[in-house]
Amino acid sequence: MTVQLNVTKREERGKQLAALRAKEQIPAVVYGKKQEATAITLNKAELDKLFRDGAESTIVNLTGLGEEVEALIHDVEFDPVKGGVQHVDFYAVERGKELTTEVSLEFEGEAPAIKLGGSLTKVMHELEVTCRPSALPSHLTVDVSSLVDFDAQIKVKDITLPEGVKTEIDPEEVVALVSEVKEEEEAPVEQVDMDAIEVEEKGKGEESEEAEKTEE
Repeated sequence: MTVQLNVTKREERGKQLAALRAKEQIPAVVYGKKQEATAITLNKAELDKLFRDGAESTIVNLTGLGEEVEALIHDVEFDPVKGGVQHVDFYAVERGKELTTEVSLEFEGEAPAIKLGGSLTKVMHELEVTCRPSALPSHLTVDVSSLVDFDAQIKVKDITLPEGVKTEIDPEEVVALVSEVKEEEEAPVEQVDMDAIEVEEKGKGEESEEAEKTEE
């Protein structure tokens, strides 16, 4: 899956970037094995749409740099105070060559074992795959309806990969399961022996009186 994003080269640096962001433009950089690091800017609204559509694992065709560049979103910097994207790093991939990257897992369906008193545990949230850029899926679907009891597990080998996509991850690696939720037993409340406390306090009182008489 690929999407298109129009970008422009930029000269602004440092404090000048604040003015760019005020104009709803997001500073970014694109680089790669055979791609010289290039400072660029892109429209905030288009970038927001990209994230809403799940662009983290999507090939992005960057236009506006002369020759179209195929890239992956490599890193995103967010504003710690106001929120929102502040900067994006794009990693350019080589056309026609396979790439290895993480693809997010999307879980769907209902696990019958949950009705038995269990809790769904997602062991993996991403899967590393290798494929050509054009075959890279935006996500991989995991159907949890096969988790019928606490012994059932979904493993890497159970994930259906699109044509042209492969993974080197151990096929026996667990992706998801339902764990039994055990209720914690309440610790018994110890009964306080009031009679014993009274006897003990009485004994201490008598000892104090004897000590005072001895001192006299």
